[in-house]
Amino acid sequence: MALYEHVFLARQDLSQAQVDALAAAATEIVESNQGKVVKTETWGLKNLAYKIKRNRKAHFVMLNIEASGDVVAELERQTQINEDVIRYVTIRVDEHEEGPSVMMRKTDRERTRRREREGN
Repeated sequence: MALYEHVFLARQDLSQAQVDALAAAATEIVESNQGKVVKTETWGLKNLAYKIKRNRKAHFVMLNIEASGDVVAELERQTQINEDVIRYVTIRVDEHEEGPSVMMRKTDRERTRRREREGN
């Protein structure tokens, strides 16, 4: 089984519950085709560098997947159909990153810096 990272951007006007439902639907697609979702991370609502389909912001979600290429092709096909997803990318990786991703560590560093500034 190959390892993949699948990141998708959901429309800005969705609620967090709807974004979680999109992630659950993607997980369901992978697992129903004998794949496995190792980790799911929601990076939150972030500003985009440029407008995508009239959206200035988007909800970012990353899935670490263990599956064959056919499963990933089906996941991408279903993602393309979904109108709530404005952009996605799937990358094959040699190994999954242990612990939180770089995006999650970045927010932890920012919180730590903010606490240090407020404490001084």
